[in-house]
Amino acid sequence: MTPDPASDPSSDRTPPAVAVVDAQAPGNVGTIARAMKNFGFEELLLVDPPELDPDGEAYGFAGQAREDILPNAAEISFDDLVDTYHTIGCTAVTNEDDRSHVRFPFSTPAELAERLPTVEAPTALVFGRERVGLTNEELARIDEICSIPASADYPVLNLGQAATITLYELRSLTLTDDGTQLPDVDRVRAPEPTVDRLYDQWDDLLREINHPEEKHDKTMRLLRRVFGRADLTEREANTLLGVLRRATERPAER
Repeated sequence: MTPDPASDPSSDRTPPAVAVVDAQAPGNVGTIARAMKNFGFEELLLVDPPELDPDGEAYGFAGQAREDILPNAAEISFDDLVDTYHTIGCTAVTNEDDRSHVRFPFSTPAELAERLPTVEAPTALVFGRERVGLTNEELARIDEICSIPASADYPVLNLGQAATITLYELRSLTLTDDGTQLPDVDRVRAPEPTVDRLYDQWDDLLREINHPEEKHDKTMRLLRRVFGRADLTEREANTLLGVLRRATERPAER
């Protein structure tokens, strides 16, 4: 029996945006737009995109997404992307462990589907370039990592494949069992400016306690990944902000 969207907990979920960084081939942008249409995603963000000619391969590869998703795609800078959205960088599995805070820890797309916020949130799945994906510098600014498990002999997927697999695994965020779109709901997750203030407060605290300077950036990346996976509500973020402010101010009270 198809569940009633009004009573189904999954109906509270709304789709993340899909961001593509510096794609070189217009056809890959069209392929991603088509996968978005297949699995119920609507918001396409493009960082440094190629020219998308309505008579070219992007629209040719997009299928019915040429009617809405592709022409409505928004161009955005990488700085604005990470400042505005809770970002999930999609990258190849690198067999790294917890000694690295750039590409580890990561969630698989299936794990991500179970853990993403169950309400409206400014979240973006971020896919990188065809040949090199997202750079380490870009990944360091992203909130969390998603990777597709693949053969150790050849774990690298092309851009269109990676996006299609990821969006397929996340279809429970957008579609009911009968394939209809889930309704929108109000957002309750902490706004990105509040989360950014939380990171700033952590930065201040680390400096106040003389945390080793050579470990500072790595610690901040670790904290960003921890809170990124936690999907804090606004109340949780504000409570942590209050605690951190007290901790930062306490030495001055002595």
